[in-house]
Amino acid sequence: MTAKAGPKLVVVVKGYPRLSETFIAQELRGLELQGFDLVIVSLRHPTDKKGHPVHDEIRAKVLYLPEYLHQEPIRVLKGLWFARKQPGFRATFRAFLGDLRRDISRNRVRRLGQAAVLVREWPEGGHWLHAHFIHTPASVTDYAARILGRDWSISAHAKDIWTSPDWELSGKLGRARWTVTCTESGHRHLQSLAPDPARVYLSYHGLNLDRFPHFSGDRGARDGSDPTSPVRIVSVGRAVPKKGYDVLLRAFAQLSPGLHWRFTHLGSGGEVPKLKKLAEELGIADRCHWRGAADQTEVIAAYRDADLFTLASRIAKDGDRDGLPNVIVEAASQGLPSVATNISGIPELVADGVSGWLVPPENPEALALALTEALRYPAMRQARGAAAEARVRQHFDYRTSIADLTALIDPAEERRCA
Repeated sequence: MTAKAGPKLVVVVKGYPRLSETFIAQELRGLELQGFDLVIVSLRHPTDKKGHPVHDEIRAKVLYLPEYLHQEPIRVLKGLWFARKQPGFRATFRAFLGDLRRDISRNRVRRLGQAAVLVREWPEGGHWLHAHFIHTPASVTDYAARILGRDWSISAHAKDIWTSPDWELSGKLGRARWTVTCTESGHRHLQSLAPDPARVYLSYHGLNLDRFPHFSGDRGARDGSDPTSPVRIVSVGRAVPKKGYDVLLRAFAQLSPGLHWRFTHLGSGGEVPKLKKLAEELGIADRCHWRGAADQTEVIAAYRDADLFTLASRIAKDGDRDGLPNVIVEAASQGLPSVATNISGIPELVADGVSGWLVPPENPEALALALTEALRYPAMRQARGAAAEARVRQHFDYRTSIADLTALIDPAEERRCA
């Protein structure tokens, strides 16, 4: 990447830093390497005890807004007093009241309070205002931008798209200068709601492939027949309903008793105790290992130690779902094929029968059949893993997404977004 001087970017995120949002940290660092000066505005303080190496490389200052308004009342009141003097406050407040009538919640009030604090504490020299996620961070960004009379933009991802009401998405898409999203399914949905679909762009996150170099080690030819050398299955992700880990465990329980495997999960999440209990009830607890939160170095080592990656993503009851999980892209970069579900953006990377196995969500029987084939045929795993890696290295380099964003932020650059 060639560094160049760019405008100062004020980037609003829900929480920073977060282990589960490596793609955001990677993007922030990529923009810094392009010459942009960044300020990160976080609505929440970090809760993860670990961080990724990229977090240590990011130079941007972090401004933490009041996580809850009652915790910093003086700061919030000063923000509101300052904001009310700005030319855009009255119109923004009227818009807020309209939003509040549709969404009567403390969260809605908190968004306005946080926006007022951001307006008062606006970073010196801040030029471009950008929100990561089109739900809460974009609401705060939207209110602040209207009060200040500034243009702004959005990166939309997965949960934020599918759990937000259409009226709110349409309004933000109309007011933002542009919106970028990272899957074709999300792109089509947002374009259908946008007053001007041409201002909604598709750009895959991709990986910093320098951090995920080719793995030339020998994974062997485990086929599940040797109890002393089980096929090693790995999954990385938060233990939350949309990840479908309960479905995965039920699929494992349907595998032939003569098929030998070991499952390792990396990630935190409130569902872990329930999943451990379910594994015990299904009689597979001795084959399942729960390692908890892990940093990127640990995750890469786990990919390289494994024979197969799996994730049983589903659409949760509230509409939440994955986009294209970064962990599937990461695993593929290490020549690891995936057994996954055919929802959202996953088929945009994984081609069933070519670079992995795809099954319908909520279907442990189909998942068990795919796992059985993947476990028994190491040559098939190797071929599909190689195909997956080739696709990642050709189409999912994060430098492309950084170039896309640079072109959108700086109109002097040629636009490359699809």
